[in-house]
Amino acid sequence: MINIDGTRLGAEAARRLRQADCCTIEPGLSDDEFERIEAEYGIQFSDDHRAFLAAGLPVCSPPEEGASWEKPWPDWRNGDPDELRSHLAWPTDGVLSAVEHGYWHASWGPRLAEPQDARAAAEKHLASVPRLVPLYAHRFLPAGSGTHGHPVLSIWGTDIIYYGEDLAEYISHEFEEGYEHPEAWNPQATVAFWQDFVQ
Repeated sequence: MINIDGTRLGAEAARRLRQADCCTIEPGLSDDEFERIEAEYGIQFSDDHRAFLAAGLPVCSPPEEGASWEKPWPDWRNGDPDELRSHLAWPTDGVLSAVEHGYWHASWGPRLAEPQDARAAAEKHLASVPRLVPLYAHRFLPAGSGTHGHPVLSIWGTDIIYYGEDLAEYISHEFEEGYEHPEAWNPQATVAFWQDFVQ
């Protein structure tokens, strides 16, 4: 059962995106589509993310010249499965790349001396961290049915910052021209492991 507050937050985010008029929005995902996607990719959308995608599925406009992402909105309905898996793997792949350049998370114990051993150990540790689900380009929300209101994280390797206090505020930040965070803006990540990079 989806939390009513999560439903409201996702619906508000969808309303703000429509108001921004920045992309094409297809009909929202159905319950059957959510079930297929979550089974196929081993994820569970948070309640607000699910409500957002149920209200309408944003699809990509043609990419701008020099854009980092050819398709910044994940096309959960018709997207290439390999591209979606790659998008899902972006956060952990970024950490693994950082491990190859000397990064090591304190909770993993002593770093192994050989680079390939360190990477293999990091892969094992990363297999157990909470999943993040792509929202738009390198902006992510934590996975998890029954959860909502997480800050949106912008992830580039281990350079991770808040990009929205919650999903609705993120949409305003990303797509509303001239938007400024409210004075009381104070996002607080609650998802294990990933919160260590932003606190």
